[in-house]
Amino acid sequence: MIRVSAVACLIFLAWCSSIVAARASDDYKLGPDSLEQPGVPKGTVTEGKWESKTVFPGTVRDYWVYLPAQYDGKSSACVMVFQDGKSYVDTKGSFRVPTVFDNLIHKGEMPVTIGIFVNPGTSPSMKNDAMPRSNRSFEYDTLSDQYTRFLLEEILPEVGSKYLLTNDPEGRAICGISSGGICSWTVAWERPDKFRKVLTHVGSFTNIRGGHVYPALIRKGPSRPIRIFLQDGSHDLDNTFGNWPLANQEMAAALKFAHYDYQFVLGDGAHNGKHGGAILPDSLRWLWRDYKPKTTTESKAKTGA
Repeated sequence: MIRVSAVACLIFLAWCSSIVAARASDDYKLGPDSLEQPGVPKGTVTEGKWESKTVFPGTVRDYWVYLPAQYDGKSSACVMVFQDGKSYVDTKGSFRVPTVFDNLIHKGEMPVTIGIFVNPGTSPSMKNDAMPRSNRSFEYDTLSDQYTRFLLEEILPEVGSKYLLTNDPEGRAICGISSGGICSWTVAWERPDKFRKVLTHVGSFTNIRGGHVYPALIRKGPSRPIRIFLQDGSHDLDNTFGNWPLANQEMAAALKFAHYDYQFVLGDGAHNGKHGGAILPDSLRWLWRDYKPKTTTESKAKTGA
């Protein structure tokens, strides 16, 4: 009886621990830098629609542009591109990027930065009355320079025709969640002469379309001048494509081995933006630390690729 009771007690304690762990993955809270603060100038957000003519012909997508209140139209601004843009531009969601930008720019903890929030493309369905086909996985998970060219040849020139965007790669950052995370790394990996700051949330460095090879590529190749902040959770996905926490740990180990400027934060969250949103202000402070803008003013004609 005593032995049975002890076993039952251990099982009960293990069950309780699993419940606590499951709840812990959802207990992240937003701090003051993610909330509107009195006296902080608010930037504006405008929405647009883009039909790709060259890189992803036939696809259309929504995009949003955040313009900080401090932008004067005379000096070029830094730029940060977000994949799955709608989830990042939402001021009531997990990330609330416009509000975080307002607060950090106001406090001088990040430079004056224009945010570009881009949704994945969709194509019309081949069947009548069917939903449009998403191009997300092809655009985000493919290991090539195609999405990089899409940004450099289409999106940045479009936004740059209206606002002064820096050409300095140190002043260009890119961010994404899940497949948008590995996409952000791929952009900088392919063109570190254009993007050198990367932020990933629960990044899919797994074998969806071959992304699991990145740790080996990082270890074997010459180091690129990229600064990267990775976030993941111990309750992230584990499926036929791979184990997300393990894949992110392998990325961090490879980055350390190759002497990259990196930061890796592993929490207890699941495959969502709760943890990444809670630490977003600190992530951006780390990413933009020691940034010194160029003193020259760049013309609109030079703000694209």
